[in-house]
Amino acid sequence: MSIFNSLTTAVSGINAQSTAFTNLSNNIANSQTVGYKADTTAFQDFVAGAGSTSGSFAQGVANSVAAVTVQHVNSQGTASSSTDALAMSISGNGLFNVSKETGAVSSGTTQFQSTQYYTRNGEFYENKDGYLVNTSGYYLDGYMVDSTTGTLDTSKLTQINIANVTFRPTQTTTLTTSGTLSSSATTGTTVTSAATTVYDGSYNVNAPLANTGQISLKWTNTGTDTWTVQAVASANSDGTTATLGSDAGPYTVKFNSDGSLASVTNSSGTNMTSTLSGAAVALPISVTYPDGATQSVSLSLGTIGGTSGMTVGTTSTTPSMTSDSVTSGTYESAEIESDGSVMAVFDNGDTQLIGKVALSNFANVNGLEAQDGQAYTATASSGNAKTGLVGENGTGSVTVGYVESSTTDLTSDLSALIVAQEAYTANTKIVTTADQLLQATIAMKQ
Repeated sequence: MSIFNSLTTAVSGINAQSTAFTNLSNNIANSQTVGYKADTTAFQDFVAGAGSTSGSFAQGVANSVAAVTVQHVNSQGTASSSTDALAMSISGNGLFNVSKETGAVSSGTTQFQSTQYYTRNGEFYENKDGYLVNTSGYYLDGYMVDSTTGTLDTSKLTQINIANVTFRPTQTTTLTTSGTLSSSATTGTTVTSAATTVYDGSYNVNAPLANTGQISLKWTNTGTDTWTVQAVASANSDGTTATLGSDAGPYTVKFNSDGSLASVTNSSGTNMTSTLSGAAVALPISVTYPDGATQSVSLSLGTIGGTSGMTVGTTSTTPSMTSDSVTSGTYESAEIESDGSVMAVFDNGDTQLIGKVALSNFANVNGLEAQDGQAYTATASSGNAKTGLVGENGTGSVTVGYVESSTTDLTSDLSALIVAQEAYTANTKIVTTADQLLQATIAMKQ
């Protein structure tokens, strides 16, 4: 091996240790960076003449070394508590799907790059436009509830926005009626309650009444302390009408002499509930809404022997109905649940789904290409992203209110720094020694 080859080998060693220094310094500098994945340095040698049929030839020619930076995106950082209620830490192999804005603004709308990014930095907060943005400036992507249909749209990823959320009336499950029918009413007398709105729980911004129906109760006297009751649908303000099933009645309702409920039977004479005192009287009414959705609404008349619902008496009052639907609420804030559901919180205590966080996984997560701000992009080495809801595709789970700490191991890196420093110094010694030998060789002719 010539002196010149030794000099070249030493220079390659200096360059390799410089790469190690760079990686170690980057790890140490990012020891407090949320979601940062520490890199390591691997070394590989190059043998001039390798593959030759003569082994002695390879041994007589200088070797060299190169440093390779190894990513560890799959390393799990420690979950640390965050003061940000929208922060999330992933336990598993998944990565958050995020977008980056272009910086251009069109008609007051934020514009985004077409490139899909991935990150483990889950320290998200709400910006002035209602988007969830992490501390590196990336926007959280997921699946949003369609503003037209009110259902979760899992067909495409989009930036999650939690601003100006409109309250959707909750599904009607129970209608409760109360009132006093006249004990002196003649056969054939009818009394109809005012219509009450029922909701199927969905919402179509272009046809808001498609998810509603108007139901009233028609009471008809058939004898002493005996009435029939039938649910009747009327038109919405836009002319659409819900359709009621055959279970809408009529039902025969008998009252005791004290005015309390005695029994309720259907058209076949079958009791709809127990006749024991205190038994609840609830009639199932099938409702088909203008949008085609069908559900069963329970019509509560009170209890057998009770006077809190429908009664008869000398002084009558027009029956009224109340729905258990919550029809209005003022948006207050958003919260994220452990399954990735982004929920709107309203002043009435109700919560409604805004969207869901999406996570992605890769066949070779360490093959991703690193970008600024603890983000990555897919490459041929990583394979295509497998994206879905939290827990799908082996992505793992999320913990809300926590962030993933840097995977930098300061103790290990500081120890490696000492080794790299000594190796660097040793290579410089080779250079200075080779220089002395070359000078001695040149001096031979003097």
